[in-house]
Amino acid sequence: MESPATTSEKSHAPAGNAGEVFAAFLRLGVSSFGGPIAHIGYFREEFVVRRRWLDERAFVDLVALCQFLPGPASSQVGFSIGLMRGGYLGGLAAWTGFTLPSAILLVLFAYGASAPTGAIGADLLHGLKLVAVAIVAQAVWRMARSLAPDRERASIAVVAALIILFSTSSVAQIGAIAAGGLAGLWLCRSDEAPPGDHFAIPVSRRAGVVALCAFFVLLGGLPILQSVWHVSGVALLEAFYRSGALVFGGGHVVLPLLRQAFVAPGWVSDNTFLAGYGAAQAVPGPLFTFSAYLGTVVNISPNGVPGAALGLIGIFLPGILILLGTLPFWDSFRRRRSAQAAMRGVNAAVVGLLGAALYNPVWTSAVKTGGDFGVAVVGFVLLTVWRAPPLVVVLVSAVGGIVLALAQ
Repeated sequence: MESPATTSEKSHAPAGNAGEVFAAFLRLGVSSFGGPIAHIGYFREEFVVRRRWLDERAFVDLVALCQFLPGPASSQVGFSIGLMRGGYLGGLAAWTGFTLPSAILLVLFAYGASAPTGAIGADLLHGLKLVAVAIVAQAVWRMARSLAPDRERASIAVVAALIILFSTSSVAQIGAIAAGGLAGLWLCRSDEAPPGDHFAIPVSRRAGVVALCAFFVLLGGLPILQSVWHVSGVALLEAFYRSGALVFGGGHVVLPLLRQAFVAPGWVSDNTFLAGYGAAQAVPGPLFTFSAYLGTVVNISPNGVPGAALGLIGIFLPGILILLGTLPFWDSFRRRRSAQAAMRGVNAAVVGLLGAALYNPVWTSAVKTGGDFGVAVVGFVLLTVWRAPPLVVVLVSAVGGIVLALAQ
C-alpha cells in the first residue's frame, strides 16, 4: 500500500512526528506577527522553502481552500501542514504550538486589564481601541485591492456592507456571504483554466464525512441544548462555536460575530471587548486567540482560565472539523469553474462585511475627537506605508491615548 506521500505525488515530505511539528510551530507561534496574511508568508518560508515539507503547488492549494472555508485561514493552513507531516497528532501539535503563546499572553492581559483602575489605565485602554481602527482599516484596504479589484466584485462588497450595516445579526452576515457566492456565480466567471495538478492529503472520505456531520450536528445541536438546558457553560460554548463556524475571511471578520455574541447580551462591555481586540494585535499567532481573552473576562461562569480554554476549543473546533470534512473532496471541487466563480463572490462579500465592521463597532466606539482620528491615521500610515510591525503600532497608539488625555 502506498504511503500518503506517494499518493499525493510528492506534495509533501516523508512523515515526521508530532514532536517535530510542535517545535516548528511553537517557534512560529512566538514570532509570527502581522495577521493571517503575514502568517501565510511565514509558513511558506518555513515549510516550503526551508524545511521542504511540501511543495509550492500543494501549499497554494491549501491556502486557497482555507481562505474559502469558514474559520481562521492561517490556523487551518498550519493544521493542514501538521496533518500532512505527522497525521492527526501532527495537526493537533501544529495547532497547539501556533496557538498557545498568544493565548497565554491574552489571558495574562485579561487579568491585568479586565478592570483597569485610574485615569492612566482608562487612557491606555482607549489607545488600544484606536489600534483596532488602524488594523481593521489596513485589512479592508488590502483585502479590497486583492479580492474586489473590478466593478463586479466591488459592487458585491458594497451590497454586502449595506446588508450588514442595516442588520448586524449573524443571520444577516450569513445572508450577505451566501448572496456574494450566488452573485459570484453570475458575475465572476473567468476564462482561466481550472488547475490540472493532482492534490491529495491523508484524510479518508469516510473520516471527512464524519467530520462534516460533527460540524453540522454541533452547529444545530448546541442552540437546542442551550435552550433546553439553561447552563451558562453551554451558552458560552454555543456562542464561541457559532462565531467560529460562521466567519468567512478569518481573523478580523470574526469581530462583528463575537461582538454580537458577547456584547449584545451584556456578557462583556464594549470598552473591554475593544481593548482586548486591540491587545490581540500586539501578540503573535492567530487573532482567533482573542477568544481566550473573552473567555477570561466574561461575566458569567465559567470564566478565568477555564473560560479561556472553553473559548479556544469552541472557536477553533468548527474550522478544524469543516477543514477535515472538505479536504478529501477538494481536489475534484476546485476544478469546477462554477466553484471558482462562487469563491470570488464570497471573498468580495467578506470585504464588505469587514468594511461594515470598520464603521460599527470599531470606528463608532473608538474615534470620538480629532485627536483620536489623528492617532488612528498615524497607526494606519505606520502599517500601510512604513510597514511597521503591529507591536510598534500598538505601543504608539497606547502612548497616544495617554498623551491625548493629558493634553485635555
